[in-house]
Parts: sequence; structure tokens; C-alpha cells
Amino acid sequence: MFILQDKGILKEMITDKGSTISELSHQSPVLLVFLRHLGCVFCRETLSDLKKIKDKITSLGTRIVLVHMAEFQEASELFEKYEFRDIHHVSDVDNKYYQEFGLSKGDFKQLFGFKSWLGMGRATIKGNRPDKVMGDPTQLPGIFLLENDKIEKSFIYSSVGDYPNFLDLATI
Repeated sequence: MFILQDKGILKEMITDKGSTISELSHQSPVLLVFLRHLGCVFCRETLSDLKKIKDKITSLGTRIVLVHMAEFQEASELFEKYEFRDIHHVSDVDNKYYQEFGLSKGDFKQLFGFKSWLGMGRATIKGNRPDKVMGDPTQLPGIFLLENDKIEKSFIYSSVGDYPNFLDLATI
């Protein structure tokens, strides 16, 4: 289990709607989804799959918050395509929050290894296509379930081709 060393960071993470992650985690559990760069086929797969189960996750009482490495406007335009108008998102163009949550840069194997190629096939078969790079293409993603500033569950990718169980992660 990953333990966040500086919980004050949750008060620094301000969403596009002006709330802090700390505030949101005191209102309801937060599924904090750190995405790869927004043009990544794996990022697109995550967005597409979250769109399909968004209502199930919110029916659990959990709020989805996306963290990305693009500017707010650029990300908002992409998230609109996935019908995420009501979902909060956090811009982290400097990768500060990724680092604070222990998310590392991928090495060659994590980015281009066998597991990555299998994942690329899975994501592509689902109809996801890459687009322009919006963020650091070496950054690995991660998912954290927060409640009252505490990490209840986490999934830290060991490869870009990993595929988490979003519903399991969203359940306290």
C-alpha cells in the first residue's frame, strides 16, 4: 500500500472547478486517476472505459477526478468528447503531483516491452487511437482511492500495458 508522505499536497491540488482534492475527499471517496499523456492510446482506453462505467462508480458514492499533464482548456476539450463535463480534473504540467504520489517515469521495458505491446493491441482493438502528445510520454499512470485525505487503495502501473479493475478500486 502506498502512503502519501505529504498530505498537504491534497490541499494544493486544485481542480478545474476550484475545489481541492482534500475538500473533495472529505465530501465523498475520490477515485484519483493519474493519466498518461492525453494523446496516448492507453490514456484514451482509460477514458473510454471510465465513460462506460462512470455511472456505476458514482452510484457507489465515489467521485472520479482525473489528473493530467496538459493545460486545463486542452484537457477540457478532450474530456468533453468522453462526456466528462461534470468530472473534476487537475492539471499537472510540471509532474509535481505524479512525483508526490510515487509515480515514476517508465524505462524502456515499461514503455515498449511485451506487456506494453499486448496492452497496445487490447486498446487498439477497442477502437482507441493515439493522438498528439500532451504531457510527458515517459510518465507512468496510477490510480488512488482517497477518503478523508487517506489513500484507501492504489494501483501503480508497472507497465503502460497494465489494466486495472476500476470498479474494484472505486469501492471502499
